[in-house]
Amino acid sequence: MKTKISDPSFDPEQLYFVPLGGAEQFGVNFNLYAHQGRWLAVDLGMGFADERFPGVDILLPDPAFLEERKGALEALIVTHAHEDHIGAVPRLWPRLRCPIYCTAFTAAVLRQKFQEFPECRDAKITIVAPGQAVETGPFRVKFIHVTHSIPQACSLLIQTSAGNVLHSGDWNLDPAPVIDGPGDIEGFREAGRQGVLAYIGDSTNAPSAGRSVSESDVEKGLGAVFRECRGRIAVTIFASNVGRLQSIAKAARANGRQVAMIGRSLLSMTGAARNCGYMKEFQDFLREDEIDGIPDHKLVMVVTGSQGEARAALARMARGEHQNVVLKRGDTVIFSARPIPGNEKEIDAVKNNLVASGVKIIGEHDTPHVIHASGHPRRDEIADMLDWVQPKTVVPVHGERVQLEAHAQLARDKGVPDVIVPVNGSVIRLGPDKPSIIDHVPVGLLAVEPNRIVRADHGAIAARRKLQFSGTVHVTLVMDDRGDLIADPKISTVGLIDPDNEAEAKIELDLVDEIEDILVDMSRDDLQKDHMVHEEIRIGVRRFVQHLLGMKPNTTVHVIRLED
Repeated sequence: MKTKISDPSFDPEQLYFVPLGGAEQFGVNFNLYAHQGRWLAVDLGMGFADERFPGVDILLPDPAFLEERKGALEALIVTHAHEDHIGAVPRLWPRLRCPIYCTAFTAAVLRQKFQEFPECRDAKITIVAPGQAVETGPFRVKFIHVTHSIPQACSLLIQTSAGNVLHSGDWNLDPAPVIDGPGDIEGFREAGRQGVLAYIGDSTNAPSAGRSVSESDVEKGLGAVFRECRGRIAVTIFASNVGRLQSIAKAARANGRQVAMIGRSLLSMTGAARNCGYMKEFQDFLREDEIDGIPDHKLVMVVTGSQGEARAALARMARGEHQNVVLKRGDTVIFSARPIPGNEKEIDAVKNNLVASGVKIIGEHDTPHVIHASGHPRRDEIADMLDWVQPKTVVPVHGERVQLEAHAQLARDKGVPDVIVPVNGSVIRLGPDKPSIIDHVPVGLLAVEPNRIVRADHGAIAARRKLQFSGTVHVTLVMDDRGDLIADPKISTVGLIDPDNEAEAKIELDLVDEIEDILVDMSRDDLQKDHMVHEEIRIGVRRFVQHLLGMKPNTTVHVIRLED
């Protein structure tokens, strides 16, 4: 078992990699490099919360480890503008206050986000074009253009005196991308010729054989599906997938349909894309309040909510709660996005509501046409990358354990000398000494609530989680100084009974009798002590409910003393 210490010793002559998020999980990507006593951060993303975090939608990586060392932090470099790589920056940058380096499109998205976070408005963002390099402290970082489902995504060649590291970010080898052009394969080959100490690589599709589908094929596939639809069409995607937006717009135009954008994040991302020179040929997108006069067979709506998010446009439409759009029989909803693992239940809930309304659903497995392309490399593409780069060490990241292990096995099959599968918090020495996991630093998650950010293990979240499964009983006792009841005990329960069910409602009356029996059995001395009354009643009520319902509810007891 690895020893956990809060401040491991980092030899300044060595180069270290420390993932604080994104290893053994999807989302919350947060990666650190250390050399010569200085630190470099790569990406700072968010993730989706699940049922383990009631009342929470978004999770962030906990930056506490780096915050303690922010005086040695050179910069934050963001590889691209997807939320799982950029989404935590507005909320956490004030705790780090370091320079930010990214491409122009990523900077445009960040600046839009910063408008809602006043503490970030003095953040310094330096724009770096693909193919250019920046030097900060002991790190020289070259941005290498890659194809992905968002503009201006880049891999990073991090050059140090201890050796070079290729941090892949998110990428694929789309041979016919609809934005930005093919990836800079020669840049990777040149990195290999220079020598790559370690490859820190995207593992999302490592278990999948073959190669990624091209976004150009999606444009054709959507056009074919649109031709088969007679009513209105709603296509749900990740808002940041600018290439997909363009594919939808072209497919709609080819079928004589107009396009409406529905969802705040879509409008924001489209604005950023246009500010950076993208989608200039599509200036006539409709607003959601403009669609009423458009014939059904002439309309395509692009909507947020591909992951089943309860507050997103598609989920509200499916529940019949959207103020401007009502989906009905004859309409079609196309899911042009793959579920992030863990979101399947939420997505199915949206689909069930749509089907109940007579809406037709088309996912990527429901049609012979290509309607989705992943922005991540499959096995043959990863193999190409390893051939070009020829790394001495491979560290798989960006995936759960299944994905990381598949990536690791591929690297072993390719003859990579050292393969290290990390967990969040692993301190990995990359070189020049023997690559290995030498330590582990504390890691954690932060939960974003409506008006605050707390640790994901905060007691309030744990209490909410417990309430989901056990319910609660509140007991109020009004007693005099001698310990006699002045009024009947007041009982209220949550999550245990149906108050409209007469038989179940009687349980609260039975609880009153049980409480009175407990008090009768207590000594006069104990009845005069609030803590003794509290504990006896709490234990007795839990035992009584467990006997009746098989549940151990969270029980609170309030003792109010009135003087004679």
